[in-house]
Amino acid sequence: MKPEFEEIFAALKALLKKHERTLFILKDEPQEYTLVTKSNSNRGMKMWFGSVRAGKAYVSYHLMPLYFNPPMNALVSPALKKRMQGKTCFNFKSIDKDLFAELKTLTQVGVDEYRKREYL
Repeated sequence: MKPEFEEIFAALKALLKKHERTLFILKDEPQEYTLVTKSNSNRGMKMWFGSVRAGKAYVSYHLMPLYFNPPMNALVSPALKKRMQGKTCFNFKSIDKDLFAELKTLTQVGVDEYRKREYL
């Protein structure tokens, strides 16, 4: 991992790490931290919740609850949408405290949605 990405990775990982008691740690490696549900879905596998991954060009924050939740998507600010790649991924090359605070809120909304839908 690029040295300049270590602080970004740590800050984004902290947003997910707060929920590791509710969810299950699938990977906790230097370049990837991934949480899934503790219980299996109707397909017999754990459901993916979120992940932080360090790549060559940026650090990605993946938040799966956005994939199937239009009201949650409506909460994403225009500034955060500029960082969005696909439906559930946000890329960062530097620390942005305001956007990280927004991701913290969205992550909590995602946990609440998973709980409401009984995915946890």
